[in-house]
Amino acid sequence: MFKRLTLLWVLLRGDARQLWFALRHPQAPAWLKWGTAAIALYLFSPIDLIPDMLPFFGIADDLVLVPLAIRALLKRLPPDIAQAAPTRRRG
Repeated sequence: MFKRLTLLWVLLRGDARQLWFALRHPQAPAWLKWGTAAIALYLFSPIDLIPDMLPFFGIADDLVLVPLAIRALLKRLPPDIAQAAPTRRRG
């Protein structure tokens, strides 16, 4: 489980920072907090869409669904919060 979380963090570092900033913003909407809680619940829940016992597909669903869900939340951010949030650094 810890290995899976470490890999997800490496992949999502920029988006996770932006989401963290948006959650801490004073004008953060309630749907953002509920959506983030749902993503965290799915990530830590022992119930997955595809069980982790399958060698590749069990972890692949987490590596695909979680980033897509975070990206969907970030795209729905109000413009003032999205502009105030730090963006990913590419270099």
